[in-house]
Formats: sequence, structure tokens, C-alpha cells
Amino acid sequence: MPPTSYATPGVYIEEITTLPPSIAEIDTAIPAFIGTTTLHKGNKAIKHEISSLREFEDRCGGPPSVQWTVACDSGKTSFTIQDHNGKPVNRFSKPEGLLWYAIDLYFRNGGSRCYIISVGTCSPGSLPDEEQLQMGLKELEKYNEPTLVVIPEAAYLDAEGYQSICTSALKHAETMADRFVLLDAKPNATDPLTEDGIQAMRERVGMEARDRGALYFPNLLTTLSHQFSEKDIKVVETPTANAGVDLASMADTQTNSYNQIKKLLASQRVILPPSAAIAGVIASVDRERGVWKAPANVGLQAVIAPEILVTDAQQAQLNIEPGPGKSINVIRSFAGKGPMVWGARTLAGNDNEWRYISVRRLFITVEESVKEATRFAVFEANDISTWLKVKGMIDSYLYTLWERGALRGAKAEEAYFVNVGLGKTMSLDDILNGVLIVEIGLAAVRPAEFIILRFSHKMAQ
Repeated sequence: MPPTSYATPGVYIEEITTLPPSIAEIDTAIPAFIGTTTLHKGNKAIKHEISSLREFEDRCGGPPSVQWTVACDSGKTSFTIQDHNGKPVNRFSKPEGLLWYAIDLYFRNGGSRCYIISVGTCSPGSLPDEEQLQMGLKELEKYNEPTLVVIPEAAYLDAEGYQSICTSALKHAETMADRFVLLDAKPNATDPLTEDGIQAMRERVGMEARDRGALYFPNLLTTLSHQFSEKDIKVVETPTANAGVDLASMADTQTNSYNQIKKLLASQRVILPPSAAIAGVIASVDRERGVWKAPANVGLQAVIAPEILVTDAQQAQLNIEPGPGKSINVIRSFAGKGPMVWGARTLAGNDNEWRYISVRRLFITVEESVKEATRFAVFEANDISTWLKVKGMIDSYLYTLWERGALRGAKAEEAYFVNVGLGKTMSLDDILNGVLIVEIGLAAVRPAEFIILRFSHKMAQ
């Protein structure tokens, strides 16, 4: 209230705001999973927001029941499992309806709220096609909140379709500028760790926006079991291979065989691509440590082992590549520790600025947080008053990040800078054209990827 409006004698209190507005940091780990679901209706991509596997089942459905045949001898003492194509089923195998299992693995590894972009109906024997997944990426452009993009079913596509999806996902992340892509490597079936096999994995990803994504290898042998309905399990005798009966009908009449078959089915485990587990790890690390902590040297839950065991020499080839530097992050298994995420590089592995996932994601977080917070300045007077408010707001936010350990430097001025003003970041022509330019520099912390311990003999004196 201005002083001229006071009419009654007395004491009046006026509160003066001296602190700049604060910046609310965006959520750093909200994945968007793209894939097929059992409850999908229509030919359009549908978005869901969920916070648990139960919510996923309510809105998207569970996995399709496996259509397996159990072949047994005439004495019903030996049992083998065959899939719907008549091929033997190994103890570990890829599931029908991959997305449900991926979401389960995501939550088991620390995941929280996420987006589901359902692009079609999954059923036994069906696989997603490239067009459906491309439609999911297009739908995802409508939403600003997701910060991670995960497409587990991309690994089911052929090499050409897989490369197209990877390229589109990385372009999507670059265009949206607020997200990061987690990709699953698609190795050759026969020689994944030869020089040619490793090169093939890299070539299938493409060259677009490599700092916006990371590639993980190999697939994971999980503790998750295939989901089935007893009515969908057919039991036949060999070698006669009669018409058989469904497993449910054996519950009361052939109890011993029924129990043996149930035990055998329950022991069948699922092989999954690693991206969903990595998304859960990132959500957990961001929550407990911060987006600047590399999502590596972290154990995986509900995982027995990586499908392929990688040696130090093989990982050296995967981690570092001359030229384009497409790094492949490896899941390793160590004695006494189990499966661990043992890589923290983006696909731009030779880029000094964007080599590490944590550095790229920290900049994304700061950029988006500052962008949202400074919207108040649009159409404000482009003068020193507005400049000081914007500078004070950003400076306060970055100082907090430095205190939390996100930026390196013994002093705040060594960790970051914020410049704005006439003659510093703007010319008079910029101001006349309504342009306000703020320059921000960050000294991001980088992971200690190689720890070197030097030992020598000390001679007795």
C-alpha cells in the first residue's frame, strides 16, 4: 500500500521481499516405457501413468498366458516342455508379452512412477512391429514430464527395424531436449563378443544424437517366472503324442503328475533385456544420491546373472572404441556381489563433454529446471531489475547443487558462473529486439571410472 493512501494515524507494517524466487528442480527419473499390452484397444497409442505393477495390470493387463505343451513318457516320470511352435523350451527363455515382465523388473530395482505408452495388443506368438513403436515415440512427444525413454521390445525387431527405432528414439530425445534413452544391445546370435560381433552391435544403433542415449549389454537371466494358466498348458504322452489334456483337468485325477508338471513350469525363468532394470537403478540412485551420481557399481535385484559372461579384456573392447566411440555398458557378475551395472558411458564415449551418463543427465536437469523457473520473466521489462532477479534465482539454485556435491570446486565460484547484462551477454540490439541472454557454466563432477593404485617396494632403512 503506497504511503499516500494512509488516512488514519498509526503504525503500519510493510514486508519487503529481498530473496529471489526459488527454482523447483524437475523430477529426474520418470521413464516412459513403449510397448504392447494385453488390454490395448484400437489402433492408436494410449498413455497411462502408473506407480506400481498392480496399476499396470489394472490399466494395461498382465502378460498373455504361455501356450506350452508338456510331453511326458507313458509312465509320466519324465517331462519336457515345448512352445507353441513345437520347439523345446530351455530353463531360461524370452517371455510372451515382454512389457509386463519389464515393468515388474523396473519396480523390483527401485523404480517409482512412470509412463506407459501402449501401442498395440500382445498375444501368444505376436511380436511388436516397427510401425507400432514409432507411433509410440510420436505419442510421447505430447508429454513433457518423462525424462527417460525405454523400449524393451525393440530388441525383438529385425536388425533393420531395430536400427530405425534406435535412431528415432535418439532423435526424439535430442528434439525434446529433456530426456535420455536407454537402449538394449542387439548382438549377433553366434559371435556377440568377437570383434565383428561387437562392431555389429555398434553399427545397429546409428550415429544420431549419441550423447542422448546409452547402450547396455547383455540380456539378463532373471528370477521372474513365466506366467501361465493351467487351461493353456497341454499335456501329451510320447511317443504316441495323443490329443492330450489340459493341466487343470489333471489336478484331481493325476495328482502326482500334476504336481511335478507345476513344479517344472514354475522353474522356467525369464530372459529380459537390461533397460528396464537400468531404469529402476537410475530412479533409485537419483532418489538416494542425486542425478549427478553415475548409475553404475550398483547390484541388480531379481537377476540371477547376465546371459553372457564378459571378461575384462572383452569389456575393454566394449567400453572404448576408437573413432565414433560408441561405448557399450556391460552388466558383469562378480563373486560375492552378483550382477552389477559396470558401465556409465553414453554412446558418445569419446566426447570429453558428454562421455558420461551422469554429466549429460545433470545438464538436462539444470537446463529444464531453469527453463521452467524463468518463464516468469517472459514479457517482463528487459532491464537490470529483471536481470538481477533471474541471476539471483539461478545463482541460488546452483549454489545448492554445489553444496549437495553435484558440482566440483573448493569454492562456489569455481563450481559455476551465471552471467547476464548489457555488455556481458547482450548488446543494445539484443535488448531492443526483446532478447534476454543468460550464460551459465557448470563444473560437473565426473565418475572415477579408472582407479589406479600404485604400489612399490620400500627398502628397509
